[in-house]
Amino acid sequence: MISLTRLNGREVLVNALLIELVESTPDTVITLCTGRKIVVRESAEEVAERVAEYCRSIGLLRGVQGVRREGGSRDG
Repeated sequence: MISLTRLNGREVLVNALLIELVESTPDTVITLCTGRKIVVRESAEEVAERVAEYCRSIGLLRGVQGVRREGGSRDG
C-alpha cells in the first residue's frame, strides 16, 4: 500500500498493485483496475515513484530507474 493525500487533506492508503492509470488533468487522478477513481494532491510523478518504491520493497522491481512513459521512453 502507498500513502497518498486526497484533496481535502485526508490520508488514504492505496493498493499500488491495483493502479491502472495515473493522469494529470491538472489534478492527479488515479484509476484503479476496479474502475474507481481517486483524486490526490501528489503529482503523477510522485505517485509513480511511490509505486516503484513499493514494488522494489516487495521484490517486484530490482534496479529499475526512471518512470516508463507512454510511448516507451524513460525519464531518469
